[in-house]
Amino acid sequence: MTADLPGISYMALYIISMHLVNSNTRVGSNHWKLNVDEGKVVQASDEVSDSQNQDDLMNILTDKVYENGEWKIEKRKKCSKCEQNKNDEKMKQDQKEKLNDKPKEKQKPSITCGKPVNTTQYDHLRGIANRNDHSHIPEPEVALIFKKKGSRNSEVDMNTLEEKLKKNLKEKPNSVSVYNQIGNFWRIKGNTQESIECFRKALSILPNNAEVLLNLARVLFNLQYLDDAIFLTRRSLVMQPTNQNSWLQHFTLGEILKAYGHNQEAALHFRHAIDLNPGFQPAIANLREMEGTPSPSVTQYTLFIILLLVLGVLFGVITSIEANFDDSSEVKTQRHFNRAMAMRSIKLGINPKLIRMRKLNC
Repeated sequence: MTADLPGISYMALYIISMHLVNSNTRVGSNHWKLNVDEGKVVQASDEVSDSQNQDDLMNILTDKVYENGEWKIEKRKKCSKCEQNKNDEKMKQDQKEKLNDKPKEKQKPSITCGKPVNTTQYDHLRGIANRNDHSHIPEPEVALIFKKKGSRNSEVDMNTLEEKLKKNLKEKPNSVSVYNQIGNFWRIKGNTQESIECFRKALSILPNNAEVLLNLARVLFNLQYLDDAIFLTRRSLVMQPTNQNSWLQHFTLGEILKAYGHNQEAALHFRHAIDLNPGFQPAIANLREMEGTPSPSVTQYTLFIILLLVLGVLFGVITSIEANFDDSSEVKTQRHFNRAMAMRSIKLGINPKLIRMRKLNC
């Protein structure tokens, strides 16, 4: 038994030592060594792979350098390439922010009517007061105004027209007609703000010019300012000279009133337009459409009245039938009662007149 004790002791020491070795060994642990050349403790794993985990306590030791008999903390060297990339990204971001923050410069119109006027007598209209907020709506049909009579070519060269208007504006800088033409030019282009400003400038010189008032009314009508468009068109119709045809004012009023739902008044103006300009197809087409389609309000009122009349007649018939039925039932009951009483009185020898007197006294 004693002979086995040394073997058991050696076995126990071996087991304990292996346990200590396994407990101190970790997967992925860091090994440290003294670098004599650099004079500091470094990670042995740094020479193998940079991706292994680092111990915070040993990182402090690696930051110390032995110089002149003293240990000093060494500042970590920053990755120059990483810093450069960060700087490049920051510069790109700053450039993007500057581009986004920089206000976009509005493209200046090629031709204008000069500096906008301060006020006109029509600035109280909502469509004119909000002229800077309107969306752009091109009106290519306005180009027909500039088409030469007798010309077979239906297209209008806008570049040529623009050069012509510039020349006219230079020759007549305060002409109402030139301002009106430039306003129509911008109607074709779709620049609502410039067209309204030109019409305002023309009206500041001649407030009652029928043609300018009508053109401004057409612009506001396209922007769905119906009240303002009706006001300006009626004003244009009143101010139209007697020696000039006013069919266009009547046609414009017909279109606006039709959009408003006033079909009867709209049809009246369409008829006036046809009388003053026979064969004008748009007015004829609108009038034909309105005459073929009854007014929704009239149709509704008519159906409502017919329904009330039918209900009234049915109620009267039912009431009269019930009254006649009640009257006939009462008459039959009374006759049956009188006949029975008469037969009984005859059998008993009683005078029927006495029975009637008793009933009356009761």
